[in-house]
Amino acid sequence: MKFSILCTVAVIAALLIAVAIKPGFFQSVGEKLHDTLFSHMARNGLVLGMSDTITTQHVKAWDTALRLEAQQQVSRLMGTVNDRGTIVGASFTINALGSAGDLDENTTRHGDTVFSDIEHTARNAVMRDFYKAFPMDRADVAKVLANPITGGHYMKSLMAAKNRKIDQTIYEAGLGSITSVDGTTTFTLPSTQIIVNGATGLTKAKVIAAKQIFRANEADEENGEELYMLYNDVALGQILADTTLTSADYMAGQMLQTGTLKGKWMGFNWIPYQRLTKVSTVYSTMAYSKSAIDFGTGYEEGKISPRPDKKDLVQASMAASYGAGRQSELKVVKIDFV
Repeated sequence: MKFSILCTVAVIAALLIAVAIKPGFFQSVGEKLHDTLFSHMARNGLVLGMSDTITTQHVKAWDTALRLEAQQQVSRLMGTVNDRGTIVGASFTINALGSAGDLDENTTRHGDTVFSDIEHTARNAVMRDFYKAFPMDRADVAKVLANPITGGHYMKSLMAAKNRKIDQTIYEAGLGSITSVDGTTTFTLPSTQIIVNGATGLTKAKVIAAKQIFRANEADEENGEELYMLYNDVALGQILADTTLTSADYMAGQMLQTGTLKGKWMGFNWIPYQRLTKVSTVYSTMAYSKSAIDFGTGYEEGKISPRPDKKDLVQASMAASYGAGRQSELKVVKIDFV
């Protein structure tokens, strides 16, 4: 064994001297000797075989950030309705005044005054309370690289949930029912404000029909109204596949190139909204004017606080109170599609 080690050392020394004297001349010889030397050392137990166990010491780059899953994070509908601001109370009223009709012709000079009647309505929008909280145990703080409490991830997620609830409240108010303040009358959308599904999708014909209804009701841009139309992914696919809409140069540029319906066309501002109700195979969307729905906020409060009653865990919570109601049936059109 000692003799083998001495031989090995001698060979290495000879190689070093040869390379130092004339590297270019001995380069090819050195490569051959390297192979011979490696084989010699392996046969005499001086070289360990290549080992895969080094991979057990490879380090892992742990993620130090939290990222929210794909979700709607901002309210898309709040800016499309009449915001009544902060509401004090369990509900708020929505007052409406009917049409006065036309002036009556005056055929009698100095005659008695003839009074006319005009309809007054007062509707009651009920406030609803909402709440959600995420806990984090104190013992978990030192065990995670990304703290969702101090990093704001829990609160950001709660804010997104709050904004989605705002949109849902507005959507449900637009298509739902609302009672009068005295509770004697319930207002629902009449059949004249509903475009049935007809076993078809959200077609150009339905969009045109909705626009006609607003015009007939004097509830369109001619009376200073801003009109909106909600759509989901199913409606998006149907509209993009409708050649009667996408054949025009403008529509092709607006839709096909961008792949979105968002924007203003055919008289409506198109708003993406994935939470349209679905009954069996039928979706229900709505077209509406900005003054059609009133929205109110009772309170909003996001908090991060300790919980002594839960072993001092830290809690991120969001509480809110919202209410909404339809002001007029003439300003909302329900469109069903499959």
